[in-house]
Amino acid sequence: MAVSEEYLTYVLEQLEGFGPVQARRMFGGAGIYAQRIMFALVADDVLYLKVDDANRADFEAAGAEPFQPFPDKPAVMPYYEVPADVLEDSSRLVEWAQKALAAALHKRKK
Repeated sequence: MAVSEEYLTYVLEQLEGFGPVQARRMFGGAGIYAQRIMFALVADDVLYLKVDDANRADFEAAGAEPFQPFPDKPAVMPYYEVPADVLEDSSRLVEWAQKALAAALHKRKK
């Protein structure tokens, strides 16, 4: 699970309209944080956003797959791959990222 510096820089640039975010490298990937809350992760140069019942349908409708940290195990995490057309459109990415942060905040309140 590696992350290239170029890809991580690209993701952070695409998220500039979102507001202040930080990337923290971990386990070969990177977590993306806003307000000290992780709402996205990057693994193998793929961006994943946090999902819950409020935004999961957007990802499923786009054919996105959940993050599976270990390919040989069926366990998935509540993060879905960001579709390429969303990643390439910074304004759409910001909308999806806002929903991901809301999902992370909702999870934190529980």
